[in-house]
Amino acid sequence: MSVVDWGVLVATLAGIIVYGIVKSRGSRSMDDYLLAGQSLPWYHVGLSVMATQASAVTFLSAPGQGFSDGMRFVQFYFGLPLAMVVLSVTFVPIFHKLKVFTAYEFLEKRFDTRVRTLTAGLFLLQRGLSTGLSIYAPAIILSTILGWNIYWTNLIMGGIVLVYTVTGGTRAISHTHLQQMAVVTFAMALAGFLTVRLLPDDIGFIDALQVAGKAGRMNLIDLKFDPDSRYNLWSGLIGGFFLQLSYFGTDQSQVGRYLTGESIGQSRLGLLMNGLLKVPMQFLILLVGVLVFVFYQFNPAPVFHNKQETDRLRDSPYASDYQRAETRHQQLTAQRQQAVLDMQAAIRTDNEPAETAAVAVLKETDDALKTVKADVTKLIEKNNPAADTNDVNYVFLRFVLDYLPHGLIGLLIAVIFSASMGSIAAAYNSLASTTVVDVYKRLVNGRADDAHYLNASRWATIGWGIFCIIVAQFANRLGSMIEAVNILGSLFYGVILGVFIVAFYVKSIGGRATFWAAIIGELFVVLSWYYDLTAFLWLNAIGCLLVVGIAWLIQQLIGRETLNT
Repeated sequence: MSVVDWGVLVATLAGIIVYGIVKSRGSRSMDDYLLAGQSLPWYHVGLSVMATQASAVTFLSAPGQGFSDGMRFVQFYFGLPLAMVVLSVTFVPIFHKLKVFTAYEFLEKRFDTRVRTLTAGLFLLQRGLSTGLSIYAPAIILSTILGWNIYWTNLIMGGIVLVYTVTGGTRAISHTHLQQMAVVTFAMALAGFLTVRLLPDDIGFIDALQVAGKAGRMNLIDLKFDPDSRYNLWSGLIGGFFLQLSYFGTDQSQVGRYLTGESIGQSRLGLLMNGLLKVPMQFLILLVGVLVFVFYQFNPAPVFHNKQETDRLRDSPYASDYQRAETRHQQLTAQRQQAVLDMQAAIRTDNEPAETAAVAVLKETDDALKTVKADVTKLIEKNNPAADTNDVNYVFLRFVLDYLPHGLIGLLIAVIFSASMGSIAAAYNSLASTTVVDVYKRLVNGRADDAHYLNASRWATIGWGIFCIIVAQFANRLGSMIEAVNILGSLFYGVILGVFIVAFYVKSIGGRATFWAAIIGELFVVLSWYYDLTAFLWLNAIGCLLVVGIAWLIQQLIGRETLNT
């Protein structure tokens, strides 16, 4: 990066952090620290909800997902708008009416301490682990750009966010979210525009979409019902609905965002805003990755996008093998470029036989390129057994560094950092609030004053920050970060949602039945994932339905007279 890039990066991040801290001055009570005094308008709520979900994983890994797998990942979000409607009608008024700090307080009022503690514990485990992944994602950037040790980079990234989270609490997080989303929207739109401008002069945006379509990257909708397929219309609508309903309805990192609304109406509007904007936003981010894929159809592409690992290969005993693979890759890239040009010419002249022939050549060269990449991946593994051999997370970053102008590079790096800061800060805050309200205050010390719990919240934030940084140190072998985060969520969210569904809608079921149903359901979900019985999105629906069904069955066996014993 140039001096200009560093200047843009530092100025952008410093401006966001300083603005958040300044706007959060005066947080002196637990209510102010954890819920911003429930004083924020709907657009604050909506943007904060979006920024919490849109971590660095979104802007680092999602373009790589679009590059390697096309647009089908967008189906993952198809259940989100419906989930926002359900939450606005049901969860929001209940949480506001009860005046809770966390979603899990409601469970003790409905069931008992056991159910509240178990559900809060599942959340703490899931959110603590996934926040570690959110720290690791932007740490990839610094380690790749500067050659820093990834472990020290994780420590620096997680520590920076910890400073302003401990200092300003929820109000600081919400105000920084506004700035983060503004920067993110502008920078990603500009990146997509410039990617199209970098294409050959006779290739426009529509031509780029045609190339992507012929290469199988415009696979927006898959109507086939297949439980083993990760992304199709049905897994998105059904599995995605349950995942989003659980994430936004029971995950304190999100519940804490819309509990800051100054009224039920403002919280509802914020959630509905998220439902309207999230799918188009994710579509555009994936589209940027698809456009990068098209760009590389006309320009030399790296054989492997993690430059650190290929640089190590050049200085290793496998250097000659790598050189031969790279030469073969260059030859195939030239063949692919010619096939794409032939295909475009055939499309423009409506020459169907020539188009079919060009598409066949394109598929053949793509298969050969995959073989070359697999060979290089094996060389990387031999040279460095601890290497990250999945380069999806590096695709967009490598493109930005190699081809985009100085200044914009710094801005896009700032986007990834600021997005990470927003989601990590919200997670730190939610982990602290759940720990203090649902564990410490309920089970350890329930008679202290507000100042004591405010200090406990700050110390809990620090403790969870340290835990999440430690998790980040072990996240480098999980493949695509955006998939890893969602798989991790799917292991817990369905069961947590099932507990809340019983609490809200099945009044005949008590705490004892719900407690054991949650434990059995969680064990089944984890085993289903471990033995790969179905695609991970379906685990959300399975976990939820199992808890409801098993709780009902247990309640019938133990009798209605023992609802909460």
